[in-house]
Amino acid sequence: MMFSDAFVAIADPNRRYLLEELRRGPKTVNELAAGLPVSRPAVSQHLKVLLDAGLVNAKAAGTRRVYTVSSAGFLRLNIWLDQFWETARRGNDLKRVATFQIRSTL
Repeated sequence: MMFSDAFVAIADPNRRYLLEELRRGPKTVNELAAGLPVSRPAVSQHLKVLLDAGLVNAKAAGTRRVYTVSSAGFLRLNIWLDQFWETARRGNDLKRVATFQIRSTL
């Protein structure tokens, strides 16, 4: 999975809506399309982008495809993002130490 693809995928508000709906549970294209002001084919195209980014899974159920959130896709994205939280946290810790040391010398 390319992380830039995941970020491009979640940049669109319709795709974020689809992810929010799928977070609540598995759904078909028709179920997802009911909540959007776009056509069913447009919803299918949005789901393809999310599939290609590794953020959703699709499973055949008879003649329908049922979509779910991909835990693995979000885990990879989360792990990548966490490195920035850790860096920011360390930076804040260093800032607090430096501020304390400066205040202690005044």
